[in-house]
Amino acid sequence: MSSWRNLLLRLGEKCPEYAGNADFKDQIEACFSVVRREIEHSGDDVYPFLIQCAEQLPHKIPLYGTLIGLLNLENEEFVRKLVENTQINLQDALETGQCNKIRILMRFLTVLMCSKVIQPSALVVVFESLLSSAATTVDEEKGIPSWQARADFYITCILSCLPWGGAELVEQVPEEIERVMVGVEAYLSIRRRVSDAGVSVFEDIEETNNAVNEKDFLEDLWSRVQDLSNREWKLDSVPRPHLSFEAQLVSGKSHDLSPVSCPAQPGPPGVLSGIAFGRQKHEAELKYPQRIRRLNIFPSNKIEDLQPIDRFVVEEYLLDVLFFLNGWVRGALVYLCLAHRKECAAYMVGLPVPFRYEYLMAETIFSQLLLLPQPPFRPTYYTLVIIDLCKALPGAFPAVIAGAVRALFDKIADLDMECRTRLILWFSHHLSNFQFIWPWQEWAYVLDLPKWAPQRVFVQEVLEREVRLSYWDKIKQSVENAPALEELLPPKGLPQFKYSAEDGTDPTERALSLELKDMVKGRKTAREMISWVEENVFPAHGFDITLGVVVQTLLDIGSKSFTHLITVLERYGQVIAKMCTDDDQQVKLITEVSSYWQNNAQMTAIAIDRMMSYRLISNLAIVRWVFSSLNVDRFHISDSPWEILRNAVSKTYNRISDLRKEISSLERSVVLAEGAASRARQELESAESKLSIIDGEPVLGENPVRIKRLKSYAEKAKEEEVSVRESLEAKEALLARAVDEIESLFLSLYKNFLTALAEPLHDASRDGTLRPSGHADDMTIDLEDSSVMELDKDDETPKKSHPNGSRERNGYNLDEKQQWCLTTLGYLKAFTRQYASEIWQHIEKLDAEVLTEDIHPLVRKAIYCGLGRPLDE
Repeated sequence: MSSWRNLLLRLGEKCPEYAGNADFKDQIEACFSVVRREIEHSGDDVYPFLIQCAEQLPHKIPLYGTLIGLLNLENEEFVRKLVENTQINLQDALETGQCNKIRILMRFLTVLMCSKVIQPSALVVVFESLLSSAATTVDEEKGIPSWQARADFYITCILSCLPWGGAELVEQVPEEIERVMVGVEAYLSIRRRVSDAGVSVFEDIEETNNAVNEKDFLEDLWSRVQDLSNREWKLDSVPRPHLSFEAQLVSGKSHDLSPVSCPAQPGPPGVLSGIAFGRQKHEAELKYPQRIRRLNIFPSNKIEDLQPIDRFVVEEYLLDVLFFLNGWVRGALVYLCLAHRKECAAYMVGLPVPFRYEYLMAETIFSQLLLLPQPPFRPTYYTLVIIDLCKALPGAFPAVIAGAVRALFDKIADLDMECRTRLILWFSHHLSNFQFIWPWQEWAYVLDLPKWAPQRVFVQEVLEREVRLSYWDKIKQSVENAPALEELLPPKGLPQFKYSAEDGTDPTERALSLELKDMVKGRKTAREMISWVEENVFPAHGFDITLGVVVQTLLDIGSKSFTHLITVLERYGQVIAKMCTDDDQQVKLITEVSSYWQNNAQMTAIAIDRMMSYRLISNLAIVRWVFSSLNVDRFHISDSPWEILRNAVSKTYNRISDLRKEISSLERSVVLAEGAASRARQELESAESKLSIIDGEPVLGENPVRIKRLKSYAEKAKEEEVSVRESLEAKEALLARAVDEIESLFLSLYKNFLTALAEPLHDASRDGTLRPSGHADDMTIDLEDSSVMELDKDDETPKKSHPNGSRERNGYNLDEKQQWCLTTLGYLKAFTRQYASEIWQHIEKLDAEVLTEDIHPLVRKAIYCGLGRPLDE
């Protein structure tokens, strides 16, 4: 990579490119001298790269803004092009709804204003364009209030620029910026307050509205900006390198900024029905999601005494870097992200702020990992980030992460079920990268809690996931400092083959199993095996014994590895398919699978998932089996049935998603094929209509050879168009069937939830609510808590741990039926929230068949919260 590119990328860092000098002023001057010379030779390469750096390393924007201000003194034409391209990029981002790009480019423009590159009034015009669009959107008569998410996002963009340029705007255009602030305040007075019900990490399924007086994210940001204004726009978290060059920058020419226009309203104004409003609101929130929902898992004395706006700015830095780390970058910056992942962690620990922020960094990362309805990136990404940060800050960050785990564990009973699952998966994966070391003696008290207590279930599920990532003996060894916890380890995972020699099973059945094994060893075909079953086994022994022999024997043959299982199902799946043709038989099939792998939840889930992939088991059969008496009693003490249900629903949903993507691609192909066919036909008609002279006589049409070639082209183009259309029609037919299938799946799922919950809710609820006797205590974390990576003494125990265990530790006092209801309602809400986009398309059917007047209020609330639907609709 050329030296000028390296200098731009490394600006603001203590690195060899700047001879280890960390002074911003010296670095900017050094970079300026090199870039200025480069512009003379390849200016058209420099300004796109400079914009790219600002977009993709946004925590350095003040440095890039100052550099551009200095370049403006030397080469106004270069900077004019840069400003024009920035405006074009912003306009494109607004039209396509690229939220991160809009926000970052507006910050970039704000910093350019501070460096005298653009007029302050031009920036205010951009603010007012967004403000006008937002106000129109939420207007009951002229706008579409269901799209308030977009309006809120626009206002958030305006307010988030002010920490970077509020002081300059107030100084240079006080009346204009005051007009904007008044407009924002007016907007806040007419918008609807956004409720986090349904997407809150910590929940109470039965609370009615305890957040009525709490500020939502936008109101909170507004209060932080007002506090900043009251302090004369002074803050510590935003570097202001342009002040070091103010005497020079003031002589530069400020460029005009072309106005930007916001997208038109997504539909005509008017009053919508409740369902139409809900659908549009859901669509808007997907396109313009709230970026962060603060967890506040640490007590205030654990975080530096930050000003309110400083917390917001540091969160912005961290979220920007997380976004950059994930590979959003393109072009030359990919090298930096992919080849030097540890340097990316260094960006997070080297933010341009003069205070420590490890606790805030941990809170921000966990807020993303647990963000509902979906985290921005795969959870594994946050695992890797946390691991890298633990290695980058070995003396501080591991202890912070350990404290966060303890804090979340203390309040696990209030954690949303989806978040609880994510936390279990993250924690087990995290420990697997640190030799599974954790001071388990701190949590040994969970053995004194009932088996359904959330903390006990959490420890049990973490250990089970660790066994999946390692092996049983290794995990047993890891809990040696709390040997009693071995009770919570899963069984060793060996299969339970009912026809093994040691078992006292019927000798006839064992002989049939051995005969079937011999057939497999003899490479008999599936057709031959089907004939054997139909002629020799089924008539004499009936369906249940036949099914047990075939399924158990084939599973035993495929038990050595995942590959063996796949091979067996591919070769002999037809045998099972021939036997199990309806849901009742498939439920029995799943029961046999779970019986064989009863000691291994992972293999049970894998086998059922593979059988569904091969169409041996339907999703409806899986739903019925999950809600059968075999599993319902385990809903609150094991994740195993929920994992199988999640896999089934996810696989069905992914089929539809894939079909929709394929149809979208084919629709584009049809347009291209139509265009190609039309052009070929027009060219042929044009050639045929021309008069040509052949042998001295006028003849209609060009050279016959060319005519023949054009006819061939036209025919091929038409055939291609027909072929693509047929493919599209076939995919649309498959989609129609898939839509019917998922509608049936959701109806079955909800009806089974209702049936399962009906009697327990009636018995456990009082006055229509579930009333826990107590909630988790306020979370407190000992500053001296050590990370698992730092523990050297086996007997080291934090001061606040209760090794003997006490139920009163977290005030847990729920009976089993109450906990079962809370857990099942939590999963009902989680499923609804995860697949809300698809469920909204079938809401009329759901209202008619599930959400009837006699439905229990807690069930209704769980579903409505998952959909983001108001309860008073």
